[in-house]
Amino acid sequence: MVTLRSSREIQQMRKAGLVVWRAHQLAAEKVRPGATTAEIDAAIERYFQQCGAVPLFKGVPGKVPFPAVTCISVNEEVVHGIPSARALKEGDVVSIDTGCKLAGWCGDSAVTHGVGRISPEAQRLLDVTRGVLELAIDLMGKKSRWTEVAREMATFVRDAGFSVVENFVGHGIGQQMHEEPQVPNFVSPHFRRNSDFRLEPGLVIAVEPMVNMGTKKTKAMPDHWTQSTGDGLPSAHFEHTIAMMEEGPWVLTGPPTEKELAEMPK
Repeated sequence: MVTLRSSREIQQMRKAGLVVWRAHQLAAEKVRPGATTAEIDAAIERYFQQCGAVPLFKGVPGKVPFPAVTCISVNEEVVHGIPSARALKEGDVVSIDTGCKLAGWCGDSAVTHGVGRISPEAQRLLDVTRGVLELAIDLMGKKSRWTEVAREMATFVRDAGFSVVENFVGHGIGQQMHEEPQVPNFVSPHFRRNSDFRLEPGLVIAVEPMVNMGTKKTKAMPDHWTQSTGDGLPSAHFEHTIAMMEEGPWVLTGPPTEKELAEMPK
């Protein structure tokens, strides 16, 4: 069952989304050669504490409970990378995924950065992945069902010569990080038959394309969390929490208005 949210509830989710937006600004300031992924994670954790926000990722159950407030995945790591003493290097690409709950409502977003000067092909990977998320947001205001959006997303990525990760998909979000529906970035017969959903006011979803430079296949690493590309080539990941309103899609983890910015914790 997809739960549709009221305008008041979506306004509450926007507050969580703004905290996540600001956390990403803090992270971006720290992405540089020599910085460790643990340092970036610690900065976001301090900011969440300052805001009275509860991290969504830390303690998520698994063979090993997830130990950090961010997933930080470098180069061939697709998603769920664990922050560590690993230092970033010139030419790396680093995906930072984080989320929080504020006053009972969730926000979730991801951004991939280049570290210093990156190769032209790596830059194109980032541009295409950011572009396919922007395409999805635009199409959400023009299409009636998610499969119509997902089909164009997959075509956009494949036309660029890259591959869409199919092992991991987006999700509904509200009072919990993961709610119905599942939100794939591709169309399959199973999804088209069993899991399609309407793009209607009150729907709130986290759209998160993951795009690989080479194969779409992924493999689990020994830490029980990190997922890497099957061929060792780089991956990129962008995500926003998006609400469908009467007037169209609203990116809840997008930049603040001047009024919102003035009211946010510094």
